[in-house]
Amino acid sequence: MKSSREYPARPVVGVGGVVLIGGRVVLVRRANEPRKGEWSLPGGTLELGEALLDGTRRELGEETGLEVEVGPLIEVFERIHSDAAGRIRFHFIIFDYLCRTHSGAPSAGGDALEVALARVDELEKYALSDTAKRIIGKAIAMTGDGGGRAMAGEHAPASGKPQCRRSR
Repeated sequence: MKSSREYPARPVVGVGGVVLIGGRVVLVRRANEPRKGEWSLPGGTLELGEALLDGTRRELGEETGLEVEVGPLIEVFERIHSDAAGRIRFHFIIFDYLCRTHSGAPSAGGDALEVALARVDELEKYALSDTAKRIIGKAIAMTGDGGGRAMAGEHAPASGKPQCRRSR
């Protein structure tokens, strides 16, 4: 079934977040394309008229059951998927933020089949994309303690500026 995000006329804005709980990273197994069935960071698409931070908070709540405070921007990147004929099937511009939990217990919902709390040393078993691994690494560096505590509002990317990357 074709979703409204497939074969878009323009790129679609996506939002996501890295949530660290007690040195573990919150991951979700995707229920829908693209990357259906794969583990990733929680997130989704922005709704018309919705601010980036509000959309991030909503998407993380829907997918993980967690109420989060959205902190600093980690990275902005593109994810472009083409079909066998070379046509653009999906094109997302994704804003990923460092988040901290306020309340809730991890439970899958929305576009997530499962939720996991993964230790950094076991991330390989989740077969995350290189982009997700890079963003998790940046998030952990931003906390200044190896990811052992929740983020504090004063953290910013090491360069002082968010970075933009392209990912296929």
